[in-house]
Amino acid sequence: MAPKSDSAEAIVLNFVNEQNRPLNTQNVADALQKFNLKKAAIQKALDNLADGGRISFKEYGKQKIYLSRQDQFEIPNNEELNQMKEQNSNLQKQLEDQKKAISHVEAEIKSLQSNLTLEQIYEREVNLRMEVKEMEEKLSKLRGGVTLVRPEERKAVEDMLYEKISQWRKRKRMFKDVWDTLTENSPKDPKEFKEELGIEYDEDVGVNLQSSSDLLQHGKKRPRGQ
Repeated sequence: MAPKSDSAEAIVLNFVNEQNRPLNTQNVADALQKFNLKKAAIQKALDNLADGGRISFKEYGKQKIYLSRQDQFEIPNNEELNQMKEQNSNLQKQLEDQKKAISHVEAEIKSLQSNLTLEQIYEREVNLRMEVKEMEEKLSKLRGGVTLVRPEERKAVEDMLYEKISQWRKRKRMFKDVWDTLTENSPKDPKEFKEELGIEYDEDVGVNLQSSSDLLQHGKKRPRGQ
């Protein structure tokens, strides 16, 4: 007589048959916790099923190993096995296709999420219009000859620039004199010696004395000595 579908024996029997692998009592108890079955009840169910011949078991010392009865399963022949392998291969391909499709959809969703909403577009448009208006007002002032920098501020900046360029030129000349003296009678190649000492020229760091000097107002003479 088969156990009731909601009884402990029925639940345990169904699990053992589904797993179709060697199991001990603890394996079954851990897997069936969701049914609120105690280990003692599971042990009793396993023993009853084994005694009734509904499952198989073997004893290894004090431990019993339970296994579903193999004679209840249909063993496929070679042709059926080949069909199953082909079906499995087709399912694997379908799975890969589905994964690619999911990845494509996820990429589209991510792209859509990164786009601006209509509200954000309107806000951006307002900000850009304000920026354009400010730029147009500034351009209008420049075209009208309006002085945006006071003369004394301009002169202070120009004087500071003259001073910095003058110091740059003097230090550059001092370095050249010292470097020429060091390398004049040195057996080392000047380029290799420079790399060995870790020296960098202006051009090595993307600056140029002449270009900086060109920032000065065209046609305006530098103070004497500079």
